[in-house]
Amino acid sequence: MITLFRNFARSKFALILIAIVGLAVVVTGGTQLDVFASLGGKHVISAGDRKVDQAQFRADFDRLRESLTERAQRPVTIDDMVKENLHVRYLEEQTRQLGFLNWAWKAGIRPGKELVVKQIREIPAFFNGVTGQFDETQYQSKLAEQGLTAQRLEQEFRDQYAVNHYGSAAFAGLRLPRVYGAVLAARAMESRDGRWFEVTQAMAGTAPAPTDAQLQAFLSENAAQLRRPEFRMASVLLFNNPSDTAAAIPEARIVERFNFRQAALSTPETRTFVTLTAPTKAAADAIAAALRAGQTPAQAGQANGGVQPATFNATPRAAVTDPAIAAAVFGATAGQVTDAVQGRVGFTVAQVSAVTPGAAATLDSAREAIINELRTEDAKGAVFARVEKYEKARSEGKTLDQAAAEIGGRIIPLPPFTQDGKLPDGQPMNAPPQILQSAYALSKGGESDVIDAGQGQYFVLRLTDIRPAALPTLADIREPLAQQWVLRENAKRLAAKAEELASRVRQGQDIAAVAASAGGTLITRASLQQNPQVQTEIGQGVMEGLFGQGKGQVFSGPASQTAYVVGRVDAIRPAVPALAAPVAEQVRARMAEQMGNAMVENALAAGALRSKAKSDTAFALQALGVDPATATTPSSAPTPTPAQ
Repeated sequence: MITLFRNFARSKFALILIAIVGLAVVVTGGTQLDVFASLGGKHVISAGDRKVDQAQFRADFDRLRESLTERAQRPVTIDDMVKENLHVRYLEEQTRQLGFLNWAWKAGIRPGKELVVKQIREIPAFFNGVTGQFDETQYQSKLAEQGLTAQRLEQEFRDQYAVNHYGSAAFAGLRLPRVYGAVLAARAMESRDGRWFEVTQAMAGTAPAPTDAQLQAFLSENAAQLRRPEFRMASVLLFNNPSDTAAAIPEARIVERFNFRQAALSTPETRTFVTLTAPTKAAADAIAAALRAGQTPAQAGQANGGVQPATFNATPRAAVTDPAIAAAVFGATAGQVTDAVQGRVGFTVAQVSAVTPGAAATLDSAREAIINELRTEDAKGAVFARVEKYEKARSEGKTLDQAAAEIGGRIIPLPPFTQDGKLPDGQPMNAPPQILQSAYALSKGGESDVIDAGQGQYFVLRLTDIRPAALPTLADIREPLAQQWVLRENAKRLAAKAEELASRVRQGQDIAAVAASAGGTLITRASLQQNPQVQTEIGQGVMEGLFGQGKGQVFSGPASQTAYVVGRVDAIRPAVPALAAPVAEQVRARMAEQMGNAMVENALAAGALRSKAKSDTAFALQALGVDPATATTPSSAPTPTPAQ
């Protein structure tokens, strides 16, 4: 064997291999000793034969972000989602699903190609608007707009079929024993008889005023809750001035701005209408004829290929994205049905039901708004000019106070505040978040640079003092601390008194006699059931005690913040079978649904485990353009594990 290696080392093949390795070292600068480490792809998700690389993960996550943006009706960024840990949850879910799909394919759950083709050919966007036929070019174009490929879409349809078919099979074979529902229904519909009485603070007695030693011990016991947080004191230099928004605006500027914004200030004409889009002109013409004959849009659409109407209420022309449809709708009168119009997708018929004329803005109606707008602009300009002048003064060596006096800025002291923006009384401080961030980034006496708080607001912060976190002295909080100590001691006395009375009943004394000896009023109720109405009548404490004990047993527990309850379960009556049977079936159906969902979730996790599915959170963050070192998430998502 050694001779074989020596012969190979002298051959020309060995020289070529050495040259390749040497070139790799030169190219990489010799920093990577293992030249084979980069061979083979690295994936965000790996589950058997199914893999997701960084590009695909980013594209999928972007689609999720767009969906969240649409639902929230506000911009949602990648950083927002990472802060909420959505990337980890999404990664875990996708890892589990991909692992299951890999297992399902190998297990033989393979949807036929004809099912996928049928699904694709049911999407109207893939059909030619003129011929009404499936258009391969249009198919590819629409997919490209969504960042998809034909292979990816078809794979997603196959995956959807696989999960749906597996879930359907699991639910179809799921039959819970009737006893499951019967047990819960019998428990819910049984009735109970009981007697109880309330134990009040007057029966237990109240605690005397605490001594200093008791208060000091109480203070030490609750040090974590009573410790006051660190407070910081600061002053801010503001660059705005109330006079900035009080200056007179020349008439010429008002007129000039009105002429520039007249169209935007005017109220556009709006129309209320319904559109129906068909794949062929013949179908659209039939819909138009049906609408003119008096059919409703829903009836006309259903009779001609199941076309669904789309309703637009008080919509301006600018909101109609298809120019051809916009021209037809805004060229019609109220009550008119348009002819079939070839739009971007198919042929559209519109029925206009209402027309609201627009209103042109006048100088008089818009004057106040324009003046406010111009004053706001002037104020922002004045602030920015002061900022520039301040920075110039500081660059010349002037102190903050000297520069502030030179520009006419205002230095305002702030009340003490915590890092999360709370005042000493616990109320929030109404200040921009940059104030808090700057104050807790400076040392005592430090001064910040000019900070842009947005909306044309700028400030400079000076940290004047730091009040460290500390436990308050007894003298500072004596009165509220004494009140809390008394409340605690009273609660102890009340609980002890209730337990004493309950013990007497457990020892065989009659509950009526025990209640009378304590000055309590005995309450007797029969045939009580567990339902919200009864709970409202007798209270949660009595309900929990009455239905938490067996026949003949005694219960004791809080009835409210100022009273306890002591009671006895006198009788338990089983549910009436004729009344419990329908409830049992309803409960059984709900239990079957919950168990089926749990079973499918467990199957997904088990399939992922079989496929050895895994994911790399750090690699996913890189795909999203987020530095893994700054994210407060684990370095990798755990491998899914089926529930026991």
